Amino acid sequence: MHSHSDPLPHSPKRVLVAGVSGVGKTTLACRIAAITGGPHTEIDALFHGPEWRPRPEFLAGVRSLVLADSWTTEWQYDAARPLLAETADTLVWLDLPFVSVTLPRLLRRTIGRRQSREELWNGNIEAPLWTFLTDREHIVRWAIRSRKNYKAAVPRLIHEYPHLIVVRLRSQQEAEEWLSGPLSG
Repeated sequence: MHSHSDPLPHSPKRVLVAGVSGVGKTTLACRIAAITGGPHTEIDALFHGPEWRPRPEFLAGVRSLVLADSWTTEWQYDAARPLLAETADTLVWLDLPFVSVTLPRLLRRTIGRRQSREELWNGNIEAPLWTFLTDREHIVRWAIRSRKNYKAAVPRLIHEYPHLIVVRLRSQQEAEEWLSGPLSG
């Protein structure tokens, strides 16, 4: 596994960004895509249909995405992860402290999106805030429940896909240094 300061063996062209909900995957993926020159496709937009229903064509969209010479997306959804990992050349694991960084980010984002009624993917908006108490799949509850999953999943990924360069970023400062250093070449 590479750190934020390790040189990369090649310029990334097909990049995955991993991390718990709210950590900043999409923001980082957009910044990576701007540097690498490939498009960023937000995988949530491929997955979520109207009324938060999974789109039947989700995997077809992922298959189409990975055929491109260059791309950046988030490493999410169990059904898509193997296809993404086998075609990616780099995975960036955004592993920031949960309680002090990620959870406050997620809460600000969720509350802000709900208050502004920001349209997300395919007409969806954040659920009312009180649903945190009633919906087991609420994004904040999901993040709390799944926050430790990457500690096992990423090492397994390294074993299963040895071609994949994995970079672990443990702070926003490390992310900034990696973006301006090893990624920018």
